[in-house]
Amino acid sequence: MENLTLIAADLVAICLLTFGLYFPRHRRRDLIAAFLVVNAGVLAVALVLGTSGAGVGLGLGLFGVLSIIRLRSSEIEQHEVAYYFAALALGLIAGLGAALPWVALALMALVLVALAVGDHPGLFRRYRQQRVRLEHAITDEAELIDHLEALLGARVHSAKVEELDLVNDSALVDVRYRLETRGRMHRGAAAHSAELVADGAIAQGALR
Repeated sequence: MENLTLIAADLVAICLLTFGLYFPRHRRRDLIAAFLVVNAGVLAVALVLGTSGAGVGLGLGLFGVLSIIRLRSSEIEQHEVAYYFAALALGLIAGLGAALPWVALALMALVLVALAVGDHPGLFRRYRQQRVRLEHAITDEAELIDHLEALLGARVHSAKVEELDLVNDSALVDVRYRLETRGRMHRGAAAHSAELVADGAIAQGALR
């Protein structure tokens, strides 16, 4: 009876994770099948291991093997890694939690709540991270940050140069920043445009 309750709870939990949290937030269809099948597969194997006396050790080993296979098969984002591990954890808890069903139900709810809060769109919603290819190889850190802030209309917290090509005059930078308000963004863009116009005027004067 406990197994049937946990199986039903797992089905509800994985549906909430997939159709209630992940897809409405990220709209990536191909991972829906991955989450559902991995959860169902881990649940089935964990139930068999639990009844055969194989122990939790094999269940955790299965958890690790599946994780390595999935994460090496294709590149996925960090938040998708969290959803994938949550799907694995839900199946494993439901399959091996028959001895303490209420604890298992509480842990499954904890996984869903942690994921719902940690991946909420309103949590640090102005913060971004991306790799930016610049058309100029800027070696001075302060100048680089000023250029990125004017370009992105944001407050740059970290700018790590991953590639610096002095021959072709380009740079690849990993940037972590916070979006400013719309007014500040417009002012930053206007200042950057004015700087470009001034540089162009100086260049034309030099040519004359």
